[in-house]
Amino acid sequence: MEKSIVRPIYSLSTILLFAIASISCTTPQPQTTPASPVANISPISSSQEVPDIETLLNLKLAPIPENLQNPWTPELEAEFQQRAQEIIRFYADPKEYGNTFQENEKRSYVKAMFDFLAGNRERAIAFLQKEDSQAKDHEHTNGIDYYFSFTLKGQIRKYFLLGEYLEPDYKQRMYDGAKKWTEQDPVGRPHPLYGNGDGTGKDWSIQRRGGWVDSRNTDNLRAMREVAVYLMAEETGNEEVRQRYKERLQRYVWALYHIGMGEWDSENYMGHTFAPYLNLYDFAKDPEMKALAKAALDWMSASAAIKYYRGGWGGPTKRDYSGANVVYGSSAARTFALYFGDTPLPDPDPERDTLHLITSRYRPPLAVVALARKQFEKPVELLATKPAYENWKEGGEDKPRYWETSFFGHRYQMGSVISEFPDGDVGPFKLMAYNADRGVDFFVANTGGKWVQPGKKRGDQIGQFRNLLLWLRPGDKPFFFQIPKAANAEVQNGVWFFQLENTWLAVHPINLDAYTEVAIGKKKLAQRYENEQTLKATPKGNSYAGFALEVGEPESHGSYEDFKRAITNKQKLNLRRLASGNVLFTGSDGNRLELQYNSDNDSPQIKRNGVEFARATESRHFELYNPIEGAEMISLGWKMGTLKVKAGGQVFQTTVTEDRTVVRD
Repeated sequence: MEKSIVRPIYSLSTILLFAIASISCTTPQPQTTPASPVANISPISSSQEVPDIETLLNLKLAPIPENLQNPWTPELEAEFQQRAQEIIRFYADPKEYGNTFQENEKRSYVKAMFDFLAGNRERAIAFLQKEDSQAKDHEHTNGIDYYFSFTLKGQIRKYFLLGEYLEPDYKQRMYDGAKKWTEQDPVGRPHPLYGNGDGTGKDWSIQRRGGWVDSRNTDNLRAMREVAVYLMAEETGNEEVRQRYKERLQRYVWALYHIGMGEWDSENYMGHTFAPYLNLYDFAKDPEMKALAKAALDWMSASAAIKYYRGGWGGPTKRDYSGANVVYGSSAARTFALYFGDTPLPDPDPERDTLHLITSRYRPPLAVVALARKQFEKPVELLATKPAYENWKEGGEDKPRYWETSFFGHRYQMGSVISEFPDGDVGPFKLMAYNADRGVDFFVANTGGKWVQPGKKRGDQIGQFRNLLLWLRPGDKPFFFQIPKAANAEVQNGVWFFQLENTWLAVHPINLDAYTEVAIGKKKLAQRYENEQTLKATPKGNSYAGFALEVGEPESHGSYEDFKRAITNKQKLNLRRLASGNVLFTGSDGNRLELQYNSDNDSPQIKRNGVEFARATESRHFELYNPIEGAEMISLGWKMGTLKVKAGGQVFQTTVTEDRTVVRD
């Protein structure tokens, strides 16, 4: 296949940024770092126009080799810079930064660094090198907090990005503390005061957990810790620890390309894993590690592009906290919107992780941006798998643990997930539909609780076939649905119709009473969902209950009235074997979806057009991304290691081999 290279033409301001960034900036020895003026840019207030980012980023950024950059068009770069300016303006001139207690630097350091970018350099630097509030607990690392993972993410960018602006003595303290910190592996090393922890205090406190570093093992906390230890070991010459952490980082990126991400597509944490790898990409000296970081960022960007749609974050997600079912409701959406845009509304509450995106030269591949903007042939169905949450443990590499189905129509995307077990923080189903004014509308469903809350509940079993979906469970829990208040809702012949802007839903209740509207009990969520309504439907008796869903749009059904007629005349729901947990659903287009409830575990038996669809037991269904009956917009085989994205006329491909080597096509 002939390879094409996109060579962008940059604006003058972008060229200035690249000129600044290409200045050699090998980190000076801390002992000889010269003092630099920090008040050489006039502060700007939130009411003033922010100068272009190239002026604000008058910093010595480490040069990135050309072969490790994803070229962008000048139009995309201009969009990125405009959004970045808006974020800097949002964070400029805060009344206070916060404090440095425990992991509070995840807020306070970010606010200070944003304020630095806005021009208030003297004030920001003074705070960034202020004595830590727990300096006595960090005495063994010269009073520098190298313990909390969220703190480490900011410490790394402070040291490497703003090092020339720090007082030489303070930077020397950071260097010397890091040298002590990485002279041996800080994980498992007893803390000088608290040993391995005494079990008292809050869950994340040093006193409770002990050690030289936060040892919690979520994807995002591991990324913050492992990248920080690696970079500081590399910086201070502790080669044995550097090599050990190089291997750990290599294993993680290998897992992304071979079995997937344990904390997959989290609406809350995806950006928190992405940002530390920007640190590795920007500041690693070892070329292999820069390439590894880029491979991780490219993979995570592609994964985010699937779930991102016009400022929304949809489909099934791990670690779903129930706040993401509106545009910009998700931390991940607010992070990746800086790259992907494609939404009519400005971000009302920019994510703090965007600091790392703004101060990095990384950009996602053009094909990935096009994927996020859904610039591929539609409709298309995408099958995907997700691994065990702690996939590094024994058995974690054996097979997937979640099987996901997504369908991309011309104006909507709908996704659901099945697994053999319940999972309290998984959002099992979401639909996002195009809305010209606010980006997307959400339709969400779940059981239990008092409104639509996350969690794959025990007993819930879902089957999906393109734009058809069946949901069945024993009739012991109510069903809840979230729809926009602006949606036109009506009931005809027992079918619930919901008319969104140009996407139409036909919900056929199975053994459910008529729905009623209920209020959200939590004030903060109620405010977030003030333009949505929650509907509750209670099962009739103790038999199986649930619903069948068909989704239509102009390209598939013509008009809304035509859609309703097709549902009435052509759609069929066969409930003759409901008592044994069997439902056969024939859509208005003739496609048939059959679900047989599984009493042994929560993975149902599915037939599509009469053919058994046993994803959880057939290795041919293990692929991480496998588009079927449509465009090949993204593909990645199980333990094959080659990610390919094809969208918007662009093709991107990267391989991470079994021996952890990165190969760029």
